[in-house]
Amino acid sequence: MGIDKESAADANLQIGPTTLGMVRIYVESRGVEIPMDFEPEEAEEIAEELRAAAAQARTRAGGKGSGKARR
Repeated sequence: MGIDKESAADANLQIGPTTLGMVRIYVESRGVEIPMDFEPEEAEEIAEELRAAAAQARTRAGGKGSGKARR
């Protein structure tokens, strides 16, 4: 499956700070748990990439963002 293919998979995504000063992205799906810890600077880079991808997706959709995340 590529990044540009639609998926019907459901997942739970949580993002927050850890007690050690890292930013954790936690993904859980079908009993599999994936905790990923990032330095704050890395997390900011990821946030920038998410914003850029959202802008590109909005352009491809003709500016029609539903405001609802698809999981």
